[in-house]
Amino acid sequence: MHKTINRSVGGNITAFAILILLGTFMVLPLVYVVSNAFKPLEELFIYPPRFFVRNPTVQNFRDMVTVLAQSRVTFTRYLFNTVFITVVGTLGHLFLSSMAAFVLSRHKFPGKAVIFKLIVLSLMFTPSVTSVSSFIIISRLRLLDTFWAILLPAFQSTLGLYLMKQFMDTLPEAIFESARIDGAGEIRVYWQISMPMVKPAWITLMILMIQNLWNTQSPYIFSEQMKSLPQAMGQIIAGGIARTGVSSAVSFLMMLVPLSVFIISQSQVIETMSSSGIKE
Repeated sequence: MHKTINRSVGGNITAFAILILLGTFMVLPLVYVVSNAFKPLEELFIYPPRFFVRNPTVQNFRDMVTVLAQSRVTFTRYLFNTVFITVVGTLGHLFLSSMAAFVLSRHKFPGKAVIFKLIVLSLMFTPSVTSVSSFIIISRLRLLDTFWAILLPAFQSTLGLYLMKQFMDTLPEAIFESARIDGAGEIRVYWQISMPMVKPAWITLMILMIQNLWNTQSPYIFSEQMKSLPQAMGQIIAGGIARTGVSSAVSFLMMLVPLSVFIISQSQVIETMSSSGIKE
């Protein structure tokens, strides 16, 4: 008995040590980006490079503001474009994918299995495979250089539909039958019963969509007035060695929003998964 307890404790310590080691390696790139953002130029060009900053400064951020001020389009316009695309694209995708998932999961109709197999099949293809056909479709719809050129592909992403459908399949059917017996319509069953129970799924999907849309650099946008913040930042980074400090500040700022959303939402996902749901 004593040996069994010792082995159990030893195994837990080993597993914990491995998790700490893996977690450290995952966090190190983020720490390095933050460190570089506050390094003066002499530390950025030093060889061999230093991991941590020794003389922190905000000069890189000042230089970034100066560069953006010289642009024909204001920084607030770039920021508005990015926030608009991220918010509308995320909400639209959550709404459409959850509604489609609810129908596929909780209703029976001819061709349901075929439709779901096609959805799974589409997950095998990367966006680059369909980029030419997507460009042709958007061009013929005359949506080039508009917000719709980014929003429509975001709305129809099959990853969210698959994730929501698989999560809804785990919900007990008795709950939905009870709601229908009590007189609840399909919209009420979807919104007031199904959506709260799949909160971990749509929060996870929200994180993925925000990360994707916030960092998007769409090839369908050409005019400076319609460009997003990542596209503007990409032009700054393309300045070469002369803008190394600015590039470090840009990388830090672009990472900040998705990371903040993930940190805030992660606790909600864990809490919801540990306390929600009814098991039969």
